[in-house]
Amino acid sequence: MSGSIDKQISFGKAFLPLFLFIILLVYGLFVHPVIYDSGSLPLEVLILLAITFSSLYLIYLGYSWDTIQSHITSKVGESVPVLLILFSIGVLIGSWIVSGTIPMLIYYGISAISPDWIYIFSFVICIIFSLLTGTSWGSAGTIGLVMIGVTEVYDANMAITAAAVVGGSFFGDKMSPLSDTTNIASLATDVSLFSHIKSMMYTTGPSALLAAAIYIALSPAITGSTAQSTNVELQEIEQTLRGLDQIFNFSPLLLLPLLVVIYGSIKKKPIVLTLLMSSWLAMGLAFIFQSFSITEVFTSFKSGFNTSMASIGDVNQKVLSILNRGGLYNLIDGIVVSFLIFAFIGTLSVIDSIQITIRKMMEKLNKQNHTVVAAITTTAFTNLTTSNQYATSFIIGEAFKKKFDQMKIPRRVLSRSIEDAGTMLENLAPWTPSGLFMAGTLGVTALEYAPYQFISLINIVIAYIFAFTGIACFYGETEEDKS
Repeated sequence: MSGSIDKQISFGKAFLPLFLFIILLVYGLFVHPVIYDSGSLPLEVLILLAITFSSLYLIYLGYSWDTIQSHITSKVGESVPVLLILFSIGVLIGSWIVSGTIPMLIYYGISAISPDWIYIFSFVICIIFSLLTGTSWGSAGTIGLVMIGVTEVYDANMAITAAAVVGGSFFGDKMSPLSDTTNIASLATDVSLFSHIKSMMYTTGPSALLAAAIYIALSPAITGSTAQSTNVELQEIEQTLRGLDQIFNFSPLLLLPLLVVIYGSIKKKPIVLTLLMSSWLAMGLAFIFQSFSITEVFTSFKSGFNTSMASIGDVNQKVLSILNRGGLYNLIDGIVVSFLIFAFIGTLSVIDSIQITIRKMMEKLNKQNHTVVAAITTTAFTNLTTSNQYATSFIIGEAFKKKFDQMKIPRRVLSRSIEDAGTMLENLAPWTPSGLFMAGTLGVTALEYAPYQFISLINIVIAYIFAFTGIACFYGETEEDKS
């Protein structure tokens, strides 16, 4: 049997494996920890259960295992670019640490950044870096990791800093003309890039300002929490600076790997090759400036850097634990989950579960505001179930373009909705590639930083308010009117 839409597949039959998947996630990640107070159930096991049920269900419907396996293989193949980026980011982090690039930025960051304003500073600097490079992952994995290091040294709230890093990185990514997701959203809806970006400013701009105000309000300078912690942690801060100074030799040339990433992003070079070139350059700098052996440098690429590689005298290794990360296997948990989630999506594609569900959601849309609300809702649903913003952009774009035209709603509202409910929400879910990447890189899980990731939370609320009220929805205008 083919994987094309079968007229005999009803909405109920198509939605059942998706429904079970949602139930498993809600129970394992939310209900079980709250009721039994024993932690979340392993995400990998939950997805495996969903894959098993979905496969058995398809066999019950009459599909052969060869057909199911073919669809799984096809979807897993689509995940390879994501997996390559995850591997490359892990290598990049390990190489930037062993070369001294990240330690140098942490060293001078501790000296220059006031812990009183660490949250707002993390938010703003990640916005700037992400705007310049067009990559949220690259921003969080480099500059964001430095801010996490500074936060750990000053004993500030790691979850708030991680949220500020993630929010700033995704805002910059979303508003950057260099961003892949931004370009794809405009391409999928046939909207010019800058018309798309300008439309996003109506929802994302106010969200960023409100988020910045909250991070300022939460700053230790406002809450009055810095004075006590600074006095208590002063000795550890001094030990951290001394330890970094003992282990690494600093030079302005150590910024070269960072410049390679910025250059590659601006020139739109292949992201994986850019990350690897930056990593190899960092390796060369490690041999030039640092005293690590070739075995230790290569080990940092494979398993990540570890302070046990260096002699740090009387410095407590705990204060330098932020450096113990990176390497090819650094994000292995995220890679495994990404592999499994794409396999599950492969089983869904056999009967086009997602497409049939979206069509059902689109029935009886006869009002402009209902159509925009439906676009936002189906985008969130599709992104959180497919874990793929690229696929979501094209699925929603294809499904809603003609409907928006019929309802005289400019498509730039559709492209904006795809990012409001897709790009900006994906990082809040612990099973998506973005959520897994941020957790593996920053050391703070999505469930921990999500309550403080204000820009995404505010953005989705504003998107719905505008959709219901018609604010900034430009009803009746054509794309040419604003071109």
